[in-house]
Amino acid sequence: IDGRVVFDNVSLTLNETDILKNISFTVEPNKTLAIMGATGSGKSSIISVLTRFYDHTEGHIKIDGDNIGDYDLHNLRSHISVVMQDVFLFSDTIEENILFGVKEATTHDIMIDKSMAAQAHDFIDRMDDNYQTVIGEKGLGLSGGQKQRISIARALTKKANILIFDDSTSALDMETEFRIQHEIEKLENMTKIIIAHRISAVKKADEIIILDNGEIVERGSHQELIALKARYYETYQEQYEGFMAG
Repeated sequence: IDGRVVFDNVSLTLNETDILKNISFTVEPNKTLAIMGATGSGKSSIISVLTRFYDHTEGHIKIDGDNIGDYDLHNLRSHISVVMQDVFLFSDTIEENILFGVKEATTHDIMIDKSMAAQAHDFIDRMDDNYQTVIGEKGLGLSGGQKQRISIARALTKKANILIFDDSTSALDMETEFRIQHEIEKLENMTKIIIAHRISAVKKADEIIILDNGEIVERGSHQELIALKARYYETYQEQYEGFMAG
Protein backbone atom coordinates (compact mmCIF):
# COMPACT_ATOMS: atom_id res chain seq x y z
CA ILE A 1 0.00 0.00 0.00
CA ASP A 2 1.00 3.65 -0.35
CA GLY A 3 -0.27 4.56 3.11
CA ARG A 4 -2.76 7.39 2.50
CA VAL A 5 -4.88 7.47 5.65
CA VAL A 6 -8.24 9.26 5.70
CA PHE A 7 -10.61 9.73 8.65
CA ASP A 8 -13.95 11.11 7.45
CA ASN A 9 -16.27 12.20 10.29
CA VAL A 10 -15.30 9.18 12.38
CA SER A 11 -17.07 8.61 15.70
CA LEU A 12 -16.73 5.86 18.26
CA THR A 13 -19.28 5.04 20.93
CA LEU A 14 -18.63 2.39 23.58
CA ASN A 15 -21.15 1.44 26.28
CA GLU A 16 -23.23 4.50 25.35
CA THR A 17 -20.22 6.76 25.90
CA ASP A 18 -18.97 8.93 23.04
CA ILE A 19 -15.22 8.31 22.79
CA LEU A 20 -14.54 9.99 19.42
CA LYS A 21 -16.75 12.62 17.77
CA ASN A 22 -16.60 13.53 14.08
CA ILE A 23 -12.84 13.11 13.64
CA SER A 24 -11.61 14.09 10.17
CA PHE A 25 -8.06 14.28 8.85
CA THR A 26 -5.91 13.07 5.96
CA VAL A 27 -2.31 11.88 6.16
CA GLU A 28 -0.63 11.61 2.79
CA PRO A 29 2.14 9.05 2.17
CA ASN A 30 5.51 10.18 3.56
CA LYS A 31 3.79 12.82 5.70
CA THR A 32 3.52 13.04 9.48
CA LEU A 33 0.44 13.69 11.59
CA ALA A 34 0.87 14.47 15.30
CA ILE A 35 -1.87 14.11 17.90
CA MET A 36 -1.85 15.83 21.28
CA GLY A 37 -4.33 16.09 24.11
CA ALA A 38 -4.83 15.40 27.78
CA THR A 39 -5.19 11.89 29.16
CA GLY A 40 -8.58 10.50 28.15
CA SER A 41 -9.02 12.90 25.23
CA GLY A 42 -9.22 10.05 22.70
CA LYS A 43 -5.70 9.96 21.27
CA SER A 44 -5.14 6.22 21.59
CA SER A 45 -8.72 5.52 20.49
CA ILE A 46 -7.85 6.91 17.06
CA ILE A 47 -5.17 4.23 16.78
CA SER A 48 -7.54 1.57 18.10
CA VAL A 49 -10.09 2.21 15.33
CA LEU A 50 -7.41 2.50 12.64
CA THR A 51 -6.04 -0.93 13.59
CA ARG A 52 -9.58 -2.26 14.18
CA PHE A 53 -9.21 -3.21 17.80
CA TYR A 54 -12.53 -1.38 17.90
CA ASP A 55 -14.78 -0.76 14.92
CA HIS A 56 -15.83 2.88 14.58
CA THR A 57 -19.56 3.50 14.84
CA GLU A 58 -19.91 6.37 12.35
CA GLY A 59 -18.00 7.81 9.40
CA HIS A 60 -15.36 6.23 7.20
CA ILE A 61 -11.72 5.25 7.64
CA LYS A 62 -9.85 4.59 4.42
CA ILE A 63 -6.37 3.51 3.46
CA ASP A 64 -5.46 4.22 -0.16
CA GLY A 65 -9.14 4.92 -0.87
CA ASP A 66 -10.45 1.58 0.45
CA ASN A 67 -12.50 1.25 3.61
CA ILE A 68 -10.48 -0.55 6.28
CA GLY A 69 -13.41 -2.90 6.81
CA ASP A 70 -12.76 -4.28 3.32
CA TYR A 71 -9.22 -5.31 4.24
CA ASP A 72 -8.43 -8.73 5.61
CA LEU A 73 -7.64 -8.01 9.26
CA HIS A 74 -4.23 -9.71 9.19
CA ASN A 75 -3.35 -7.89 5.96
CA LEU A 76 -4.44 -4.55 7.41
CA ARG A 77 -2.32 -4.93 10.52
CA SER A 78 0.68 -6.20 8.56
CA HIS A 79 0.90 -2.74 6.97
CA ILE A 80 0.75 -0.91 10.32
CA SER A 81 3.50 -0.87 12.91
CA VAL A 82 2.54 0.48 16.35
CA VAL A 83 4.91 1.41 19.16
CA MET A 84 2.96 1.66 22.40
CA GLN A 85 3.92 3.50 25.58
CA ASP A 86 3.50 0.32 27.61
CA VAL A 87 5.86 -2.15 26.00
CA PHE A 88 5.30 -5.89 26.25
CA LEU A 89 8.41 -7.99 25.90
CA PHE A 90 8.66 -11.76 26.12
CA SER A 91 10.96 -13.88 28.26
CA ASP A 92 13.32 -14.59 25.38
CA THR A 93 16.41 -13.14 23.75
CA ILE A 94 16.50 -9.50 22.74
CA GLU A 95 16.88 -10.61 19.12
CA GLU A 96 13.70 -12.70 19.25
CA ASN A 97 11.85 -9.80 20.87
CA ILE A 98 12.91 -7.43 18.08
CA LEU A 99 12.08 -9.92 15.34
CA PHE A 100 8.69 -10.85 16.80
CA GLY A 101 6.08 -10.47 14.06
CA VAL A 102 8.73 -9.58 11.47
CA LYS A 103 9.03 -11.30 8.10
CA GLU A 104 11.38 -14.27 8.05
CA ALA A 105 13.39 -12.70 5.22
CA THR A 106 14.65 -9.98 7.57
CA THR A 107 18.42 -10.28 7.95
CA HIS A 108 20.55 -9.83 11.04
CA ASP A 109 22.16 -6.77 9.44
CA ILE A 110 18.75 -5.13 8.98
CA MET A 111 17.94 -5.75 12.65
CA ILE A 112 21.26 -4.18 13.70
CA ASP A 113 20.67 -1.18 11.43
CA LYS A 114 17.17 -0.57 12.82
CA SER A 115 18.38 -1.06 16.38
CA MET A 116 20.97 1.64 15.77
CA ALA A 117 18.25 3.94 14.43
CA ALA A 118 16.23 3.25 17.58
CA GLN A 119 19.29 4.14 19.72
CA ALA A 120 19.15 0.63 21.18
CA HIS A 121 22.27 -0.96 19.70
CA ASP A 122 24.81 0.58 22.06
CA PHE A 123 23.23 -0.61 25.29
CA ILE A 124 22.42 -4.03 23.80
CA ASP A 125 26.00 -4.41 22.60
CA ARG A 126 27.28 -3.72 26.12
CA MET A 127 25.34 -6.67 27.56
CA ASP A 128 27.20 -9.92 28.21
CA ASP A 129 25.42 -11.79 25.40
CA ASN A 130 24.34 -8.65 23.45
CA TYR A 131 21.43 -9.62 21.17
CA GLN A 132 21.33 -13.15 22.62
CA THR A 133 20.77 -11.81 26.13
CA VAL A 134 17.64 -13.38 27.63
CA ILE A 135 15.36 -10.87 29.32
CA GLY A 136 12.58 -11.54 31.79
CA GLU A 137 8.84 -11.40 31.16
CA LYS A 138 7.70 -7.83 30.35
CA GLY A 139 11.36 -6.83 30.01
CA LEU A 140 12.32 -7.55 33.58
CA GLY A 141 15.81 -6.21 34.18
CA LEU A 142 15.56 -3.41 31.62
CA SER A 143 14.79 0.25 32.24
CA GLY A 144 11.67 1.86 30.80
CA GLY A 145 13.75 3.69 28.20
CA GLN A 146 15.55 0.51 27.15
CA LYS A 147 12.26 -1.32 26.70
CA GLN A 148 10.87 1.52 24.60
CA ARG A 149 13.95 1.53 22.38
CA ILE A 150 13.69 -2.24 21.81
CA SER A 151 10.03 -1.75 20.89
CA ILE A 152 10.97 1.01 18.44
CA ALA A 153 13.62 -1.25 16.92
CA ARG A 154 10.96 -3.93 16.47
CA ALA A 155 8.61 -1.48 14.73
CA LEU A 156 11.30 -0.20 12.39
CA THR A 157 12.48 -3.71 11.54
CA LYS A 158 8.93 -4.65 10.54
CA LYS A 159 9.15 -2.11 7.68
CA ALA A 160 5.42 -1.36 7.62
CA ASN A 161 3.97 1.40 5.44
CA ILE A 162 2.25 3.13 8.35
CA LEU A 163 4.26 3.80 11.52
CA ILE A 164 2.48 4.86 14.72
CA PHE A 165 4.16 6.13 17.87
CA ASP A 166 1.73 6.16 20.81
CA ASP A 167 3.60 8.21 23.41
CA SER A 168 6.42 5.75 22.91
CA THR A 169 9.35 8.01 23.81
CA SER A 170 7.97 9.17 27.16
CA ALA A 171 10.67 7.33 29.14
CA LEU A 172 13.53 8.72 27.07
CA ASP A 173 15.61 11.81 27.69
CA MET A 174 15.18 14.60 25.15
CA GLU A 175 18.57 14.02 23.50
CA THR A 176 17.79 10.34 22.77
CA GLU A 177 14.30 11.27 21.63
CA PHE A 178 15.79 13.84 19.25
CA ARG A 179 18.17 11.27 17.75
CA ILE A 180 15.32 8.81 17.17
CA GLN A 181 13.18 11.53 15.60
CA HIS A 182 16.03 12.41 13.26
CA GLU A 183 16.27 8.78 12.14
CA ILE A 184 12.51 8.53 11.64
CA GLU A 185 12.47 11.69 9.55
CA LYS A 186 14.86 10.00 7.13
CA LEU A 187 12.53 7.03 6.59
CA GLU A 188 10.96 6.98 3.13
CA ASN A 189 7.73 5.43 1.85
CA MET A 190 6.22 5.55 5.30
CA THR A 191 3.22 7.41 6.72
CA LYS A 192 3.79 8.48 10.32
CA ILE A 193 1.34 9.20 13.13
CA ILE A 194 2.85 10.45 16.39
CA ILE A 195 0.95 10.71 19.67
CA ALA A 196 2.88 12.61 22.29
CA HIS A 197 2.72 15.01 25.21
CA ARG A 198 6.01 16.76 24.45
CA ILE A 199 6.07 19.62 21.95
CA SER A 200 9.58 18.47 21.00
CA ALA A 201 8.14 15.21 19.65
CA VAL A 202 5.50 16.80 17.41
CA LYS A 203 6.70 20.22 16.29
CA LYS A 204 8.12 19.01 12.95
CA ALA A 205 4.91 17.19 11.94
CA ASP A 206 3.13 18.32 8.77
CA GLU A 207 -0.08 18.73 10.76
CA ILE A 208 -0.80 18.69 14.49
CA ILE A 209 -4.28 18.08 15.88
CA ILE A 210 -5.29 18.80 19.45
CA LEU A 211 -7.99 16.58 20.97
CA ASP A 212 -10.28 17.35 23.87
CA ASN A 213 -13.06 15.04 24.99
CA GLY A 214 -12.92 13.09 21.73
CA GLU A 215 -13.10 16.13 19.44
CA ILE A 216 -10.53 18.09 17.43
CA VAL A 217 -10.34 21.54 18.98
CA GLU A 218 -7.22 22.87 17.20
CA ARG A 219 -5.24 21.90 14.13
CA GLY A 220 -2.39 23.25 12.08
CA SER A 221 1.40 23.28 11.82
CA HIS A 222 3.61 24.15 14.78
CA GLN A 223 3.97 27.75 13.65
CA GLU A 224 0.25 28.10 12.92
CA LEU A 225 -0.70 26.79 16.36
CA ILE A 226 1.86 29.02 18.09
CA ALA A 227 0.35 32.02 16.27
CA LEU A 228 -3.14 30.92 17.35
CA LYS A 229 -2.09 31.39 20.99
CA ALA A 230 -4.57 28.87 22.38
CA ARG A 231 -4.10 25.40 23.93
CA TYR A 232 -1.03 24.35 21.97
CA TYR A 233 0.63 27.68 22.67
CA GLU A 234 -0.11 27.31 26.39
CA THR A 235 1.50 23.86 26.39
CA TYR A 236 4.49 25.29 24.52
CA GLN A 237 4.91 28.00 27.14
CA GLU A 238 4.72 25.47 29.98
CA GLN A 239 7.30 23.12 28.46
CA TYR A 240 9.72 25.77 27.21
CA GLU A 241 9.38 28.30 30.03
CA GLY A 242 12.97 27.87 31.18
CA PHE A 243 14.36 28.14 27.65
CA MET A 244 12.21 31.16 26.84
CA ALA A 245 13.25 32.92 30.05
CA GLY A 246 16.89 32.25 29.23
